[in-house]
Amino acid sequence: MADFTEPVRRALAEDRASEDVTSALLKARHREDTGTAARRHGTGLAEARFVAEERVVVCGVPAIVAAVTELDATAAVTACAEEGAWAEAGATIAVASGDAAALLSAERVALNFVQRLSGIATLTRRCVEAVAGTGARITHTRKTTPGLRDLEIYAVVAGGGVANRASLAGAIMWKDNHWGVLEGEAQRHSGTAAQLLKATLARAPQGVEIVVEVESFAQLDAALGAGVRHVLVDNQTPDGLAGFRRRAGPGVTIQASGGITLATVRAYAEAGADLIAMGALTHSAPSVGIRCDITRSTLHSS
Repeated sequence: MADFTEPVRRALAEDRASEDVTSALLKARHREDTGTAARRHGTGLAEARFVAEERVVVCGVPAIVAAVTELDATAAVTACAEEGAWAEAGATIAVASGDAAALLSAERVALNFVQRLSGIATLTRRCVEAVAGTGARITHTRKTTPGLRDLEIYAVVAGGGVANRASLAGAIMWKDNHWGVLEGEAQRHSGTAAQLLKATLARAPQGVEIVVEVESFAQLDAALGAGVRHVLVDNQTPDGLAGFRRRAGPGVTIQASGGITLATVRAYAEAGADLIAMGALTHSAPSVGIRCDITRSTLHSS
């Protein structure tokens, strides 16, 4: 489970939820109506119902819990749908009960998280369904919202994708610019880029995964010659990827990336990609329609 507490706290601070001047009016009114008891009970009990407005894969209910309980420690939140499950339009995904002002102040932050994360999970699930039967797996890239990477990866996994490298420390990813630096070294010294690649990767820490991006068969051959068994084929057509798949042979993981969308993902899977990394999952997934209806609770606030 990703840590929702700190991201939600930052979002509440950004929204200055503890200084909500609108909800403060409710508090003042409640004091007038109920007298000194309001000092104990805030603005009285209310219920917040989070409802899907379209068919979505639910993700982010823990953010609702974190937002509401941060402002009202006595509030209760009930999840009505499991993380990663489809919810139909009109379905209630969570219900929160607590101080009315706290629910009103937490509403926007809670919605921002659950709409965003459910959007990522929904797009991921559609991509997973699009490649069904091919053996290809869907994963994310590092093209994530700063400060929210862990939550966005959590949403990809909730949608049926698999976790990929989450940081620069997670794996060795030899990219095109690394090749550029290495080829510059090869020009200044005796030896080839292939020889330098093999010598460089030999220094990799034990147990750290190595992935090498290849843009040509020469680079693919160099990577295979260095013992690499996971290559990234970036910005190729499905036909181009199929060529790398044939040349690499069995036992080599082919990861496809670069502008792949829901409309094209099946073609890359059928071309032989084992893993399909899609930046669109986190940088282009639209937030989904989820609303929050807040009503005064029928329970007494005593």
